Amino acid sequence: MEENKSIISEEKKARKRIYPEKLTADALEGVAELEKLCFSQPWSKTSLELLTKDGIGVGMVCRKDGIVCAYGGMLCAVDEGQITNIATHPDYRKQGYGRAVVEALIKYAKNNGLDSISLEVRESNAAAISLYRNLGFKIEGKRKDCYTKPVEAALVMILQVK
Repeated sequence: MEENKSIISEEKKARKRIYPEKLTADALEGVAELEKLCFSQPWSKTSLELLTKDGIGVGMVCRKDGIVCAYGGMLCAVDEGQITNIATHPDYRKQGYGRAVVEALIKYAKNNGLDSISLEVRESNAAAISLYRNLGFKIEGKRKDCYTKPVEAALVMILQVK
């Protein structure tokens, strides 16, 4: 029993050491590869560059041993943010990287005067929905047939930041 507590304690310590950084041009190649790995219709490297442009959007990235293990993007307009994608490399899932990225985007929103953040998530993505709910997002609507490959509805979730 003590051994299990020790393992859990070490896992929690490891999670606390996750520090997402702002997406810059040097990480775009790794993020583009992660997009291809995680999504049936990935963003191009050119599209991802929007997340590095001040006044348009922001990206957050987690790296471990030089590998992009998670990233998230958010487009910003006036007082609203729209999370475009959150992706975690399959080898790094359930280790806190996705949560750290979303938390970093929320912190960015708060620090930059955004009132709300919205996102769309596949209706079948129970893990992501649970994460977003735990961070305060609420389901506000549903978009029928929003996704393709496979065709699926999207849940629209919103977090009031202020």
